[in-house]
Order: sequence, then structure tokens, then C-alpha cells
Amino acid sequence: MPLPSRVPELGALDLLLSVARLGSLGKAARERGISQPAAASRIRTMERLIGVPLIVRSNTGSRLTEKGAMIADWARRVVDAAGELDAGIDALRNEQVSRVRLACSMTIAEYLLPRWLSELRRRLPSASIGLQVVNSVRVAEKVRSGEVDLGFVEGAEVSEGLESHAVATDELLLVVPHNHVWATRREPVTADELARTPLISREPGSGTRYVLDHELARLGYVEENRPEAIMELSSTTAIKAAVEAGVGPAVLSSLVLAEDVAAGKVVVVPTAELDLRRTLRLVLRAGEQLGPVLRDVVAATRQLRQLV
Repeated sequence: MPLPSRVPELGALDLLLSVARLGSLGKAARERGISQPAAASRIRTMERLIGVPLIVRSNTGSRLTEKGAMIADWARRVVDAAGELDAGIDALRNEQVSRVRLACSMTIAEYLLPRWLSELRRRLPSASIGLQVVNSVRVAEKVRSGEVDLGFVEGAEVSEGLESHAVATDELLLVVPHNHVWATRREPVTADELARTPLISREPGSGTRYVLDHELARLGYVEENRPEAIMELSSTTAIKAAVEAGVGPAVLSSLVLAEDVAAGKVVVVPTAELDLRRTLRLVLRAGEQLGPVLRDVVAATRQLRQLV
């Protein structure tokens, strides 16, 4: 139903109560952090709206008229009810804080999430965050089904029913062991060479594998016509160890490889024709009305780029 047309705004009613309690329009204005002319204007606007005089001003201060006192008595109930509403909202907000459920792809979980969680913890100190670590496809499924509130994925296209916010960028790199024939070559490895070479690979559904398969398919090298992987592993740490041990080449995130390359454990080989850049995203259900805490989490991701 529409609100009654003669009911003043909540702030004006609260100002009237302050005048009644303090006996001064000037003191009430200072308590509200506004100027005395602004306070007087609000009272006059309220008097025009209601149609009766509310206060009488004199050299000794301000007092409510008889009708103003009646309005103030009714207004006190409205203001008290607004306080109860605010307390209830705060209670719901605190309840939601304890139930922030996240799902995260493995690369992000291992190499970015610790810093991100630190930032979220700083912004939401009372939050209790539950985390599931799965591949990007499973993250999307869990968000879409409502099993988790929000998810972080790498590279995969955002599926139907979800919306996303970019939080970082990354690039995949080709790495080989020191005894591999590509370890000392000067020319970049072409897309054709890479497509014909068995790799140590992530499992289907991972963001890393999706980006590589999608890019090779764009260039005409569909997965069905490429050789089988040397092995499929669900852990980037295991893949790095296999490359280092001389098992074969792999394509992995630059985030994953930074320390190993710096330590000389593996060799990065340049590639040609391939665009292996990708976007890391926060995903949530499309059109969902998020609660206050989850809105805070989404807003915080706008700052996460600075932490990569």
C-alpha cells in the first residue's frame, strides 16, 4: 500500500524529538550536525506537510506547541520502531557473516586466495568463510545450484545463469624439463608443434586446460585429433614435479611457475601464434539479490586486483 501522504520523513521526526528533549532548535541542530537554518527549514517543511504549528521559538529557546507535543508522542513510537528495524537488520547481517560460502578453482586457491582472504578478513573481521577447492567447471556448478554463495574461476567462459566480475589476469606458459629437446631451442614453439605434442595435463574441467584447448581449437586443432596426454593430474604441484623430474612438457599458469622458474627448476619455452592470456573471475548467480555481507564481498573484489 502507498505510504500516507502527510507522514514526515524519519529524520524530521527525530529532529522534532530532539527539540522537545533539548528545549532548543539550535542545540537540536548541533546534535544532528546541521546548521540552525537547515533545522528550521526542516521544521517549517514538516509544519506545512502536517498543517499545524509544531514549535514556538522565543529568546529562551524553543518549545513544542500542544499539537506539536502530540505529534512528538506519536513520532517517538515511529523512531523507536525504526531503531528496532535497524537492530533486526544488523542481527540478520551478523547472522549472514557466519555463513559466507565460497568455492575456488585450484590455481587461484593455491596462489592468490591466501592474500585475497587476508583482504576480505580485514574488511569483514567477523566473517567465517567456508571454502571448497574444485576445478572451474565444478565451481560454476556449485554457485549455480546454490551450494555456495560465490566462486572464483579461471579462464572458463561464464556459463548461463551466472554473472561475473574480473578480479585478475594471468597467462599460461609452456614449460619443459632441462633434458627436453625444447629446453635449448631459440625459436618459439608453434601452435602446430604444441598441438602434436603429448603434454602433462590437468583434468577436464580445469580452467588451465580449458584455456589451452579452447585456443588450440580456435586455430583448428580440436582436442579429438590431438595426442593423448602423457598423464592427467588434478594438482598443479604434481604437474610441476613431473616436469621437473623429466616426464615431459606442460602448460601452466605464470602464477604457478614464478618461483620454480626463478629457481631454475623448469625452463619456460616461448610460443608463437597462441594467445594464452586469461581472466580470473568472481562468479555469482545472475540477478540474485545478495545480502549485505555478500555485497561487501563482491565490492571488496574490486580492490583485489591490487593484490595480484
